[in-house]
Amino acid sequence: MSQNTISNIKRNAIALLAITMAAFAVNASAYTGQKLAGAAKVSMEDARAIALKAHPGKITDEELEKEEGGSGLRYSFDIRQGKVTQEVGVDAITGKVLENAPEGKNPD
Repeated sequence: MSQNTISNIKRNAIALLAITMAAFAVNASAYTGQKLAGAAKVSMEDARAIALKAHPGKITDEELEKEEGGSGLRYSFDIRQGKVTQEVGVDAITGKVLENAPEGKNPD
């Protein structure tokens, strides 16, 4: 094979790798319950900020779900600080904190 052919193969492999990584990055930004986002008045970004204000730490899991209490549509965040994981629920319509408690023994 010529040096030019090898360079083209390497360039194509790098381009394919970049496309694959971009596709996984898009999927990684999705969250459970994203289909419900059209009904929410509070954005995921705003709900994150509200949850982190209620309990600072690192968000390890997030979802938008239908659940009793408040408007019936809530963002649920697992926020880890040290060895403790706190579950913080934020109403997706009003932005009110509905739950702020240590995660139970049987997490969702």
